[in-house]
Amino acid sequence: MARREVRIEEAQAERPESAPPVGGTEPGHDLVVLGSGSAAFAAAIRATDAGFRVVLIEESVVGGTCVNVGCVPSKAMLAAADALFRAGHSPFPGIRTTASGIDLGPLVDAKADLVGTLRTGRYLDLARDHGFTIIPGHAEFVDPETVVVGGEPVRGRRYMIATGASPAIPPIAGLADAGYLTSTTALELREVPKRLAVIGASAVGLEMGQLFLRLGSRVTFLEAMPRITPLEEPEVAQTMTSVLEQEGASVLSGVRVTSVARDGGQRVVAFEHQGGEGRLAVDQVLVATGRRPSTAGLGLERAGIEITERGAVGVDEHLRTANPRVWAAGDVTGHPQFVYVAAHEGNLAARNALEGAGLRVDLTAVPRVIFTAPAVAAVGLTGSEATARDIAFECRVLPLSAVPRALVNRDTRGFVKIVAERSTGRIVGATVVADGAGDVIQAAIYAVRFGLTTEQVAGTWAPYLTFAEGFRLAAQTFTRDVTRLSCCAA
Repeated sequence: MARREVRIEEAQAERPESAPPVGGTEPGHDLVVLGSGSAAFAAAIRATDAGFRVVLIEESVVGGTCVNVGCVPSKAMLAAADALFRAGHSPFPGIRTTASGIDLGPLVDAKADLVGTLRTGRYLDLARDHGFTIIPGHAEFVDPETVVVGGEPVRGRRYMIATGASPAIPPIAGLADAGYLTSTTALELREVPKRLAVIGASAVGLEMGQLFLRLGSRVTFLEAMPRITPLEEPEVAQTMTSVLEQEGASVLSGVRVTSVARDGGQRVVAFEHQGGEGRLAVDQVLVATGRRPSTAGLGLERAGIEITERGAVGVDEHLRTANPRVWAAGDVTGHPQFVYVAAHEGNLAARNALEGAGLRVDLTAVPRVIFTAPAVAAVGLTGSEATARDIAFECRVLPLSAVPRALVNRDTRGFVKIVAERSTGRIVGATVVADGAGDVIQAAIYAVRFGLTTEQVAGTWAPYLTFAEGFRLAAQTFTRDVTRLSCCAA
């Protein structure tokens, strides 16, 4: 089968004066990348800017998860659902608003238009501008030094695996036959299901569940762990459970789903909960139980590349695999599945592979955000994680009722929590639940990354009547009762 290519003028930049360990004028590629998402593009941009020859191989849609089926489309739909909800729920006395309804089809079409625009402008056009090739097709290793696409070999001096991850589907009896939604297919629905079961209540499950809750579905969350958001602080679970129940959802944790069966136009979910058995009839079942690295069919065993117990490509701190010619970056490594981590690792892996940079991955201050309303954002260690690392620590939790911005907004659902090392006051973790928590957490990222103490943060400027002020107020609570201060007292 003839190979088709999406073009791509090759970069003609001069090689750096200090000759890197890879590169030359003979035919071939300096870097062959499996995948075309954020990690792949970050690697390709870095490499071509440095004068190397790069080819990406993509068997699906260029751009990977984030722009096509992840961050961009989900947040576009969440923003629309939030606008609808706010229209029908004014918290201000004397203000009467109404939400007249929803036509989901045009909303989905607008989301698809946005995705198409960003895919073209931020990926396809960039490939052309930077001068690297994208080959459509499935790639697999046939030996430690060769990848085959459509029966034709593609060789490079270095390789990078950046194939991302896909939804993990639990082995629930009858689920496949009954049919289910994932975060990808749920965003393509053109009618709002009247009743929806969401299996899994961490980031993706909460976002998708609240999205359809606010669009008009009756939503039931089924979480296997003892509480929702099990990897975050317990206050997150308490707050978000309360929020979701106030909005009309049912939230069940400690649940074991035993089967899903089709009954006419409905799905019936059978489960065990608190020693009893339950059955739930719904129109759709959304599975949000995590994502698994996409490594199947890549021929990794033929390339001498090891797979971890969790199915990820095994890499060292430099992102190198067991094959010294091959690196990996992004979700396929089993590292935190965030687009900014993938992009960072793609750049780093390219520099290590092609320039011998010897850079190490540092994930100590990676933020995480759940785009619910209110949003959940965190960085660093939770209290449980600090305990597991034998760190003697103190915690303070500041309710949003002590944050003036929340008071004027008439919405005090949420908190700011800081985890600090007891002996030094150094901030090792923080969590924010509030509108705009994803923006507020940036200050905490700097604090964790650069070892700031609660005293230093408490003594730093913060603009009044912002949620960002909440982080400074939380730092002040380590030494004083901020409820006994005037509005903007230092």
